[in-house]
Amino acid sequence: MSRPHLRPIAALAAFAAILALAGCAPRLGPDGDGPFAPGVDPGAAAVDGLTVGHRLMQAGENELALEAFTRAAAQEGLTPDVIAALGTANLGLGRLGQAETLLRRAIRTDEAVPEAWNNLGVVLMEKGDYAEASQMFRRAYALDNGQSDSIRDNLRLALAKIENPDYDEAEQQDYKLVRRGSSDYLIRQIP
Repeated sequence: MSRPHLRPIAALAAFAAILALAGCAPRLGPDGDGPFAPGVDPGAAAVDGLTVGHRLMQAGENELALEAFTRAAAQEGLTPDVIAALGTANLGLGRLGQAETLLRRAIRTDEAVPEAWNNLGVVLMEKGDYAEASQMFRRAYALDNGQSDSIRDNLRLALAKIENPDYDEAEQQDYKLVRRGSSDYLIRQIP
């Protein structure tokens, strides 16, 4: 038995239930917890350019990191940390000449960190200057008090290349540059 007079009432009840449940849903939009990015707080303090650059380097965004480090240089001046960060970003981009120039400038001061020495060693390894690279790795290892496994591994590789410089081109391609941490690189053998 069909009751056609109840169909409009059932449809109205279903529509009312849908509207009631829609009011319980989380808000979507610029002010809610929706898919949009939060708004800008003009009164908030800006995040340090070096911090932003290091985060971008960790995310593999070397070009954006270089821009962030350049902004940090404009705000803070060319401190050894900023110069080393610029050199590291250029290393990540494969700009070995620029990276070498900047990293050499960064290590001239007494404030140079072990990562700057290590990264200069990585640049020199990439350029094939194993003897000088081993000296950079030794200095980085000494400044780090032997705490970094990646610096030790880089030093071992440089010393091995000095002892056996007759690697052919195919063997030289068995290594790749691996990022570790915010500004530290390791030379790894490709399995």
